[in-house]
Amino acid sequence: MNHSDKLGSLLLQLENLQVRQEGFGAEIKALKVEIRNIQSLLSADADPIQQSTPVPAPVQKAAVAAQPSFSAQFSRKNMGKSDFEKFVGENLISKIGILILIIGVGIGAKYAIDHDMVSPLTRIILGYFVGAALLGFAIKLKAKYENYSAVLISGAIAILYFITYAAYDLYSLMPQSLTFATMVVFTAFAVIAATQYNKQVIAHIGLVGAYGVPFLLSDGSGNVLVLFSYMAIINIGILIVSFKRYWKPLLYVSFGLSWLIFLGWALSAPNSGDYFSIGLAFSTVFFLVFYVSSLAYKISKAENFDLGDVTLILLNAFIYYGIGYFILQSHTTGAQLLGLFTLGNAIIHFMVSLVIYKKKLADKKIFYLILAMVITFITMAVPVQLDGGYVTVLWTVEAALLFYLGRIRNIAIYEKLSLPLIILAFGSLLHDWQNYDTYTYSEEIVRPLLNVDFLTACIFIAAFAWMYQISKTVNDNPEKSVRIESMLTYLIPAILLVAAYMTFRLEIVKYFDGLLVKTQIKIETAGATNYPIRRFNFDYELLKTACIYIYTLFFAALLTVANLKKIKLETLATVCMVINLVVLLAFLTQGLYYLSMLRDNYLFQNNEFFTSGGINIGIRYVSLAFFALLLFQCYHLSRSGLLKRKVKNGFDYVLYISLLWILSSELINIISLQRLSGSYKLGLSILWGLYALFLIIMGLAKKKKHLRIGAITLFAVTLAKLFLYDIGHLNTIAKTIVFVSLGVLLLLISFLYNKYKHLITDDAEIKD
Repeated sequence: MNHSDKLGSLLLQLENLQVRQEGFGAEIKALKVEIRNIQSLLSADADPIQQSTPVPAPVQKAAVAAQPSFSAQFSRKNMGKSDFEKFVGENLISKIGILILIIGVGIGAKYAIDHDMVSPLTRIILGYFVGAALLGFAIKLKAKYENYSAVLISGAIAILYFITYAAYDLYSLMPQSLTFATMVVFTAFAVIAATQYNKQVIAHIGLVGAYGVPFLLSDGSGNVLVLFSYMAIINIGILIVSFKRYWKPLLYVSFGLSWLIFLGWALSAPNSGDYFSIGLAFSTVFFLVFYVSSLAYKISKAENFDLGDVTLILLNAFIYYGIGYFILQSHTTGAQLLGLFTLGNAIIHFMVSLVIYKKKLADKKIFYLILAMVITFITMAVPVQLDGGYVTVLWTVEAALLFYLGRIRNIAIYEKLSLPLIILAFGSLLHDWQNYDTYTYSEEIVRPLLNVDFLTACIFIAAFAWMYQISKTVNDNPEKSVRIESMLTYLIPAILLVAAYMTFRLEIVKYFDGLLVKTQIKIETAGATNYPIRRFNFDYELLKTACIYIYTLFFAALLTVANLKKIKLETLATVCMVINLVVLLAFLTQGLYYLSMLRDNYLFQNNEFFTSGGINIGIRYVSLAFFALLLFQCYHLSRSGLLKRKVKNGFDYVLYISLLWILSSELINIISLQRLSGSYKLGLSILWGLYALFLIIMGLAKKKKHLRIGAITLFAVTLAKLFLYDIGHLNTIAKTIVFVSLGVLLLLISFLYNKYKHLITDDAEIKD
């Protein structure tokens, strides 16, 4: 460029600046007039005393310098009649007028079209002429009436959109390439005009208002390809505007209209020919356009994202995913790509988060939000594409990784996101366990410890054990959620405990189910159905239950030892005591019952196809050994000091009641093995009397009043049993033995009370 051209360019810029300066001067004068009017109104309404009091200069300056909000400027208190009239006359009426003009032109055009008043070509030429004339008039008025000119510009752009769409779609007067080129030009002009005028009204009426074109001029042809291409051009224009201006109303309206129109088509035409390709292509275009639009201005200006911005991003992501999932599911090939589509969503968000992180384009909150969407879609992709253990493993690993980043790397949002994933992973593991069914009527055998379920559970246990170790780390992040942290502190070890117990319990079930299947015998029948009768050795069902009880007793004892020797937590000590009591009670009730059934099967050999072996008897004593082990650990736990309350007397109740229960059961077992039917009534009465005597001796020796009271109670129960139940079922010799035995025991007890009454007195004094 030579010096003369450069001089001309500079003079032109100077002239433009002078014109704009004159405009600014006019606006400044108008503002000063408004300020004086408001000040005069305020002084007229003020108290006379206040009027006589001089106002300090700094207060006056502050009042002038303050910038009232838009709503404050036009509130009834701050706006005089002249100001309100000016607002309506200069702003509101012009916008309403241009909208009415566009609607009127549209109605008139439709009437002319319906009645063939003018030829199609004439209609298009007249439409372009009206739009161009309005545009030229608006440009001419820009220097002096900028606001009014902006309204006219927006109307002109909308009319030009209308006419171009009609020329192509309704009358086929323009080829497709020329149509889109023309629309691109109009869009570019609308973008430039909106940014130059800095007026949202141009973008609103010129771009978003153009969404009404297909519906005002539609002939019912249903050419969605043209419709969506047209909408895409409009949305791209909004995207370009968003790099310079962040006009939320514009973005919200275009976002809502685009997805509503597209969703209406997607739900109403799933069987159309090009439904799959058109749906995926344009939904992806709309998603990307609105995604970039919602980020562009905020990132370019380094502004923080508020709730509305975050909501728009989330809505855009999940609307697109929902529509895409619906479109793919309705297609034969697409249904097989649902997992890939979900993963593709995660990849898109990951790339965006990576760019934001690398370039440091936005604050941490938006980075974490987008990264959270990445994790969400990866999590959703797993069950969509995979089955069973794969889902559990991936969710578990993902939860562990998030928890590690949240707790160790002090990224609070990750720890919050790990909570729903932990719950999902545990739910998936429960679902895997639920799918396992017994193999009573199946020939399939699952090898214990050598199956996918066990491997999945081991990975789950390892991940949660790792998370438990991490949870002990103190998190000093001020952004952390105390409630989430507290929930995870209890939830992770609880899930770990359940998973560890159930994993090996299920393997015991699989082992005995496999043994049961191997004993299957098919007996052919001559009936009409010709289905064979299947017979199984159901001793394995009883043995399975017995082994589960042995395992449960061992697991509870092992957990107690681990807490006493290594972990040493008060909360876990309470949990262990509750678990131990429940397990002991379950074994004494149901466990001993199943062991008695095994004994009866051994004694009577009722099954004509199978023989019960000595294991039916031997497993009883293995169970009792583990029962004793758990009782022993309960004793150590009660004296460890980890429990908040002293439970020494409570342990005495557990110990002596359990001992009586076991002795009674063992007496019945021995009598049954000796085939002395009916003798257990006599034996139990004598046993309970002897046991009551034992409790009296222990109570006197250890100065434990509760043992002595328990002994008296037991003796009362024994006597009630003797008179209400035993007498009617015993012969004379048995009655004699029972009465003599109990009488002797009562005399011994009375003698002990008399001989050692000083111990009882001393015990009472100590208690006092």
